[in-house]
Amino acid sequence: MPDRIGGFHAVRAALEAGSRKSLRLLLANEGRNSRLEQIRELAVRAGVAVQTLPRNELDRLAAGLKHQDVLLELEPFAYADFEGLLHREGDLFFLLLDGITDPHNLGAIARSAEAAGCTALVLPKDRSCPVTPVAERTSAGALNHLPVCQVTNLARAIDQLKERQVWVYGLAGEADANDLFGTNLTGPVALVVGAEGTGLRPNVRRHCDALISIPMTGQVESLNASVAAGIALFEVVRQRRHQAHHA
Repeated sequence: MPDRIGGFHAVRAALEAGSRKSLRLLLANEGRNSRLEQIRELAVRAGVAVQTLPRNELDRLAAGLKHQDVLLELEPFAYADFEGLLHREGDLFFLLLDGITDPHNLGAIARSAEAAGCTALVLPKDRSCPVTPVAERTSAGALNHLPVCQVTNLARAIDQLKERQVWVYGLAGEADANDLFGTNLTGPVALVVGAEGTGLRPNVRRHCDALISIPMTGQVESLNASVAAGIALFEVVRQRRHQAHHA
């Protein structure tokens, strides 16, 4: 079955990126506006078949996805090869997710990871949300550009990163974890973000080089996983830019 994504911005981003083969553009025949015409023109220029359908048929095909009168059928999402990415040139920068099951969180995290210039996003095959149409829509096009890997064993993936001299830091909330802003995150680095509430699994924690935490000065004890990931990702960006500026 093809993947389907819906919504003006998500469909437009997928057509413009061209990272996955578009199979068919579906439009509601009741929906006529300039944004949908732009989408239609993009599809025609890309050689993608365009079909109009009654809105109730589009609703059925969308299966609950908010489509805004437009759906794009794509070839199934292709995951990247983790081991191949380990041998990329330059300072590696990975983000690993442990137990993120909400596709909205996954999409939001992917958006931050792509914006921060991550080498790849790494997901375990079990107890984790895969890339879904909801995640793609929430990512606002980021998943068209960010390599995403699925691995059988997250702890083993951490060990493989360490073998490549990548420092692996688990994001945690413990009082004895290292302060994020006082930790040297320059050079090859990987961040591991756990599920909200439960955090990192014990075996994943043990394989990290160290645990880091975001200092909290308010009354709230924890942050949404996507917010925490975004803060940590851009602390890596800040430190790398600062190092490059003073080199």
